[in-house]
Amino acid sequence: MQTVTSADGTRIAYERRGEGAPLILLHGSSADRHSFRPLIPHLADEQTLIVPDRRGRGDSEDGSHYSLDREIEDLRALVAAVDGTPSVFGHSFGGLVALAAAPDLSIERLVLYEPAVLVGEHRDNDLANRMQDRLDAGERRESLRLFVEEAGGVPDVTALPWWPDEAPLDRVETVVRETRAVENYRISELPVVDAPTLLLTGKRGPDHLRDAVGALSDRLSDVCVIPFDDVGHMGIEAAPERVGDALNTFLG
Repeated sequence: MQTVTSADGTRIAYERRGEGAPLILLHGSSADRHSFRPLIPHLADEQTLIVPDRRGRGDSEDGSHYSLDREIEDLRALVAAVDGTPSVFGHSFGGLVALAAAPDLSIERLVLYEPAVLVGEHRDNDLANRMQDRLDAGERRESLRLFVEEAGGVPDVTALPWWPDEAPLDRVETVVRETRAVENYRISELPVVDAPTLLLTGKRGPDHLRDAVGALSDRLSDVCVIPFDDVGHMGIEAAPERVGDALNTFLG
C-alpha cells in the first residue's frame, strides 16, 4: 500500500497495479477498493491502476470534518501523485466525486458508471434522514437495508447472498454522510467538463441513476453513453469483462 496526504492532512491509502497509462478507480458508498477486484484483471494489461480506499474506510484515514469538497481534495492529491496525466473512473458515489472534481482537474478522460446524482423527482427522496433515524434508534441493519434497496435498486436485500453476514454494517455512518452529500449536489451547478467522458449504465440499474445518466448526457459536451443489457448497478462485479472492454476501448 502507498499513501498520499490530502489538503486537510488525511492520509489516503491506495494500491498500484498494472502497466500502462494511469487510471484512478473510485469506489462507491458501501464499498472499498476491493469492489474493483473482478474488474482489475481486465484493465491491468492496458492501464496502470491507482485504486484507493476513499476516506473513512479500508486503510485510509478519516478527517474531523466531512464534505464532498474533502473527497474532491483527496482525488486532487491522487492526481498530483501520479506520473503523467491520469484518467479517472468513478462508480456510483465515486462517480459523483469524479464528476464534481473534473472541471478543475488535469485528466485525460473521465468514465462514470451510474454516478450518484439525483435529478427531477428523485430529489425528494430524503433517504439520508430516514437512514439516520434508524441509526439513531439502534437499527443499524435496517439503516443499511434502506440504502441498498433504495439507492442500489435492490428489490429485497435479503435475497442477496452476502446479506446480512457480509453486509458492511461498520460503514453505515459513512454511507449516511455520503447519501446526504448526494442529496445536496446539483448538476445545474456543474461547471464545464473539458475531458472526454464515457457514461456507463446497466439497463437493470436503479431508475434514478439511469435518469441521472440521461441528464448528464444532455449536459456534457464531449460524451458517449454505453448501456449494458442484463446488468444492474454493480456491473463492475457482475460483468467485469464487458465493463473492462468498454473502458479499454475508450481510454485507448
